[in-house]
Amino acid sequence: QVQLVESGGGLVQAGGSLRVSCAATGRTFSSLTLGWFRQAPGKEREFVAVISSAGAVRYYKDSVKGRFTISRDNAKNTVELQMNSLLPDDTAVYYCAADARTATMWRIPRYSPAYWGQGTQVTVSS
Repeated sequence: QVQLVESGGGLVQAGGSLRVSCAATGRTFSSLTLGWFRQAPGKEREFVAVISSAGAVRYYKDSVKGRFTISRDNAKNTVELQMNSLLPDDTAVYYCAADARTATMWRIPRYSPAYWGQGTQVTVSS
């Protein structure tokens, strides 16, 4: 089992930056693929970013490329999402997720990783 706990959400103005973090416990962290999803009110949950177990492979949702950066620290069992140039459309609950499958699998539409955090709210005001 894997337990994931997010932190770092909040309220920011458009154009600003936020960083959300996720701490993991349980299964060997360094063997897991990690990533972030988000869900806005009235919308389906969507993939945002994923990073492979060793950190060599990263994929992003097209609309966040160049603005968001995912990173991980296997020594601290954490994964972070640095979000810059935030837009009101980025407003959502952001969920940390983990899985034993490769990062490539996460790009499949509607793919759902095995483990989820409770989510953290990110609100971008215009």
